[in-house]
Amino acid sequence: MKELVIILLSFTLNIGYAVAAERNPPILIGALTEGFGPTSGTVGLRDGLEELGYRENRDFFIGVRFTQGETGALLKAAQDLVRQGVKILFTEGRSAAIAAKTATATVPIVFGGGGDPVGLGLINSFARPGGNITGVSDLDFELGPKRLEIFKEMIPGLERVLFLHHTDDTYSSVEAKSYRAAAPHLGIALVEKGVRSRQEAKTRLSQLDKENIEGVLSPRSMSLNIPGYIREAASRNSKPTMFSSTFFAENGGLASYTPQTYESGRMAARLVDKILRGQKPGIIPVETNHKIELVINLKVANALKITIAPQVLYRAQRVIR
Repeated sequence: MKELVIILLSFTLNIGYAVAAERNPPILIGALTEGFGPTSGTVGLRDGLEELGYRENRDFFIGVRFTQGETGALLKAAQDLVRQGVKILFTEGRSAAIAAKTATATVPIVFGGGGDPVGLGLINSFARPGGNITGVSDLDFELGPKRLEIFKEMIPGLERVLFLHHTDDTYSSVEAKSYRAAAPHLGIALVEKGVRSRQEAKTRLSQLDKENIEGVLSPRSMSLNIPGYIREAASRNSKPTMFSSTFFAENGGLASYTPQTYESGRMAARLVDKILRGQKPGIIPVETNHKIELVINLKVANALKITIAPQVLYRAQRVIR
């Protein structure tokens, strides 16, 4: 993977358009995420464009804005990108896609991931999304029960699992319902806690030992930076964690089970290419990324004195040693 350069709250990738007859001023592509830095989805977008014949350091410039868990800052970030003259917006996650759609009805939007785009109101249908938007959906909504099952398989004695989420976040409420239904069948007591502020999230997580919590399940949404606080609190209290983002498994969490965001970005490159060749996004069918990735951090497992069953390690797409 090529090195990405981070500058303040953005990073840039220069991409060239191979089919251009002459050297033209760079066409700006703005990438928007609520994460904490350069994402694998945007790397996948760049790599996908290169596979299609685009050349780096020629005619295209990708500027990334990330809001570090501040979901409420996404709309302003999207508006800033539009004001800067981006020709296409690439978004990762449902909150970023919603913010982009709110920010502009004219700049083409290509989303990557985020669950059910019809249910979220992003598109009219997969075949004809409508408006100025198309993208790549994933199976994130369907993964909840399996994610909890894998967590149980990793730690056979696991019984009390905390699921902390933002009460006002619709996506997290759907997740909670899914976990609530699956937990009894797995012999897990789901301790579900809804919070409405960052301070309330921190307070809840400070009580892990008092409530005999044996594992923590993170929400997909970055709202209130709950996944970040879970990583910090679980590390302090030596609790195993399961995340919905590979970023946290790579940076201190025990594991993640999630759609492969790199593949979503790589697939999105085909849609960007169609737009650059003149097609309207609203008539470009939405595609679905079926690739799922289990990441296990053995460094964290060793620190927690947890022995991961060989059959679970065998199923992992990536093991961090």
